[in-house]
Amino acid sequence: MSDTADRSGTYVEDRSVLELPAPEPDAVLAYGPDPDHVADVRFATVPANGRPVLVFLHGGFWRPQFDRLHLRPVTAALAAAGWTTVAPEYRRVPGRPDLMVDDVRAALAAVGTAPELAALPDRRFVLVGHSAGGHLALLAAATLGADGPVGTVALAPVADLEVAQQLDLGDGAVRAFLGADAVERPDLDPALLAAPRGPVRLVHGTSDAIVPVTVSEAYLCRQPAGRLLPVPGGHFTVIDPCGPGWTTVLAALDEVGGAENPV
Repeated sequence: MSDTADRSGTYVEDRSVLELPAPEPDAVLAYGPDPDHVADVRFATVPANGRPVLVFLHGGFWRPQFDRLHLRPVTAALAAAGWTTVAPEYRRVPGRPDLMVDDVRAALAAVGTAPELAALPDRRFVLVGHSAGGHLALLAAATLGADGPVGTVALAPVADLEVAQQLDLGDGAVRAFLGADAVERPDLDPALLAAPRGPVRLVHGTSDAIVPVTVSEAYLCRQPAGRLLPVPGGHFTVIDPCGPGWTTVLAALDEVGGAENPV
C-alpha cells in the first residue's frame, strides 16, 4: 500500500489498510458491563521469548463511528511477529472524555486478571495506540504510575491537545472529544503531564495529512525524554504491515518491551 499526491501536489492518504481482511481474534474478553467493555485477544503465533502483552488502543478521533475492528489486520501481523495483543474497545461519547479514560484504565487492569490470559507467563504490558488511541496511550502512561506500562509506542498520536486544537484536526475533534477547550482540561493532555515512567517512542509518518508530525514534535518539546521515529508515508502507514514504516514500528516495540527496556 502506498500514499500518493494528487495533481495539485496535495498528499492523499491511503486508507486501504482499514479494509484489509483479517482472521477473527482468538478470544474476546469482557472487562466491564457495557457492550463496549470488550477487547480482542490474539496470542503470538511464534515464540514470544518472555515479551510483555501489547495493549493496542485504536484511533478515530475519539468518535463513535470508529471502532477496534480496523486494528485486526495489524494485530494479526503482530501475532505473527511474536506479540500477544489485547485491543480494547472503549465508550466513545462526544463531550464525555472521562468515560474513555476510565474504560482504558479498566481494560488495562483486566490484563492482570482476565482468565482468557491466564496461560501467559508475563502479564506486564506495553501500551500502543494509533492517532486518538496514541493520545489515550500516552495519557495512561503518564498517569498510572507503577501500575502503568513498561513502555509506550504512540503511532501518529494526537499527543498535544492544545496544538491539535489550534490546527483544528478532524474538524474540531479535540473540542468535540473534551466538550471544552483543550486549555480547560490540562489533566487530559499528555504533553502537560508528568513524563511516563517507561520509555516512550513516537512513530510518525512525515507526510501525515491527518495528524501532522508537528504534533508529535510539539509533544517532545514538552516531554523530551521521548523519542520521535519518523517514517515515510502518511497517517495509516504506521498501522500497515506492508507499509514502509512497519520495520520501524517493530523495532520500537522491541526497544520498549525488550528485556533491557532502554530509556
